[in-house]
This record gives sequence, structure tokens and C-alpha cells, in this order.
Amino acid sequence: MRNYELMYIIRPDVEQETVQAVVEKFQGIIVNGGEIVKHEVQGKRRLAYEINKHRDGTYVLVHFTATPAVVSELERVLKITDEVIRHMVVREQTA
Repeated sequence: MRNYELMYIIRPDVEQETVQAVVEKFQGIIVNGGEIVKHEVQGKRRLAYEINKHRDGTYVLVHFTATPAVVSELERVLKITDEVIRHMVVREQTA
């Protein structure tokens, strides 16, 4: 099990219920083979630059531990989810 950090941005035009459903979907994938250490929905923020004609987005930050197989499945689902406009998974270095 390795430590990872996931940040993803959800489109600003989706309903709050849809945001919650997307968050729960990704939490379910992580919990299936790992453990969530910290989960934070940071809310709507202005993007640094326009992405797909969107100027704002709902930021979500997740710290978790999982196997590489779980991370590859998570990235696969992130890529095909229409509500997510950007995502990044980073492996945290242990000191």
C-alpha cells in the first residue's frame, strides 16, 4: 500500500446532488482496495485558465493509501467521467 494524493475538478454547471454522486463514486473505487485518509470538497473556485470553456470548477482533494491497481482503475474512471474536467493523482514520497 502506497500513499497517494488525488485532486480533481468537477464542472461548475452540475447540480450539488451530482457533485455528491461523483464524489461517492470515486470514494467507492478507493475504498474497494484502499483506505481514505483525508477527504475534502474545497468548493467552487476560479480556474487559473479556461478549460473547455469553463472559468470555475468544484475542487476535491483526497489523500488515500492504495495499491497501484486501484490507482490505475481510479484514473481510468476519472478519464471517462464527463463531470470531471481535470484530475491528477500523485504518489506521496515517504520520508
